[in-house]
Amino acid sequence: MPGFPRIGAKQRLVAAIVLALLALPAAWLGIRGWPEQTAADFEECVEQVEAKPAADGERKALMTGCNARFAGRRKVGGGYSYYDFMQDRKFDIAGPNPTAEERQHIDHAYMGFLDAQRREAVSAQLAKRKNEQLRADMEIAAQPVGPPLVLKPTIATPLPVKRPLDRSKSLRCEDSPLSCSWAKFSAAVKDAFASSPMPSR
Repeated sequence: MPGFPRIGAKQRLVAAIVLALLALPAAWLGIRGWPEQTAADFEECVEQVEAKPAADGERKALMTGCNARFAGRRKVGGGYSYYDFMQDRKFDIAGPNPTAEERQHIDHAYMGFLDAQRREAVSAQLAKRKNEQLRADMEIAAQPVGPPLVLKPTIATPLPVKRPLDRSKSLRCEDSPLSCSWAKFSAAVKDAFASSPMPSR
């Protein structure tokens, strides 16, 4: 064969040994894992693990593998159920694992579950606040009543009394000369009557 180097017998022997060494672990793993791979559901997988002789740690690992491969559990009377630990609830499913539609239904139920829990938490918080307010009101009502509150009137300072202005003095003659003349005239008449003695009868 042109293009390929010639391999000697010694090199062929080394290659065969290497291939044999690689094939042995692969075959051992394939035979060892064979019962779990043909199981139809969790219960069948567990039966196969228990029927096979194995060390305790190896048996636990195989059981964990069964649990990881199959989410559903057989129901009495047929069918499967899936337990959702987040909701602490079981769902009926068609096969050993939920389908995409069943997963969507479970997720939708979980969203409703979370919403109900949130509403419960808000309700509990409101009830707690109301209870605390009621207790505070009861404590206030139970306290002894003190002496009555006495309201004392405060004495208001009297407002200054405005005196009537003497119009004759307050007028300025520059603003209104006619009224100023009239004011002077009426003042002179008053003074004349005031200074004259009253006739006796």
